[in-house]
Amino acid sequence: MAVFLTEADRVIVQGMTGSEGMKHTQRMLDSGTNIVGGVNPRKAGTSVHFEVNGYGHRHDRGLVESGEVDIPVFGTVAEAKEATGATVSVVFVPPAFAKGAVMEAIDADLELVVVITEGIPVADSVAFVQHALDKGVRLIGPNCPGIISPGLSNVGITPADITGAGGIGLVSKSGTLTYQMMYELSDIGFTTCIGIGGDPVVGTTHIDALKAFEEDPDTRVIVLIGEIGGDAEERAAEYIAGHVTKPVIGYVAGFTAPEGKTMGHAGAIVSGSSGTAEAKKEALEKVGVKVGRTPSQTAELARATFLEIN
Repeated sequence: MAVFLTEADRVIVQGMTGSEGMKHTQRMLDSGTNIVGGVNPRKAGTSVHFEVNGYGHRHDRGLVESGEVDIPVFGTVAEAKEATGATVSVVFVPPAFAKGAVMEAIDADLELVVVITEGIPVADSVAFVQHALDKGVRLIGPNCPGIISPGLSNVGITPADITGAGGIGLVSKSGTLTYQMMYELSDIGFTTCIGIGGDPVVGTTHIDALKAFEEDPDTRVIVLIGEIGGDAEERAAEYIAGHVTKPVIGYVAGFTAPEGKTMGHAGAIVSGSSGTAEAKKEALEKVGVKVGRTPSQTAELARATFLEIN
């Protein structure tokens, strides 16, 4: 099984005709994602031709290992949904236009909206995250690598060839650390890997992912990657204490970050003792989470825990 994304999902790409949208649509197709349309008001009624290689394109006709496919472009998300039965949208729209694109996807009542775009103003993110909550739409991002259920579907920019299906569930603020953890634990594999993004406001939280992995029968071990800044990891620790029975392995990026300096993601800033990697590590360990001090050590802890219970 997988959480939030399966092979049954029908995906549209907002911004598919742009350079980033084209590049990653190709990669998603090659990894088996069932992409059924793109959205661009200026190019409605056209189509984009792709040569499909790699893992194959999972389309209505079944899994096509290789070949050619023409993806239609629609003027609006609502039109795309009506024509294709789309359930998921992935957003590759520039920051200035991202809010409108995300709002449009939410208003079309899709089940899942994945926002890859970075640099979106926080006020815009607050508006569409709240709108998604009000409408009951699952939103992942912004400023994230997306979500992948290996062997089933890949929505976003995560490399699909670095791991396979298995019994670990991964939720991470960091894109690059998501990829590293997937690679280092490729001998075991993953049910789903969720990159929630590192901005101060995101649609899906560590807690949302923990709840989903706890309920998923195929997820045996959960890996949680956080980073300095904010209190998301401390809140996750509180949730784990009361609601999670499966083993959780953690890592917090930023042990060497200097106080008061923004590091990488917009949300990663430390002030005094609040939001430090050490404080987050202590909060997680207090509720039984094993926390590595490096990504590789974290992977080893996850592997040992998985092998111990299987």
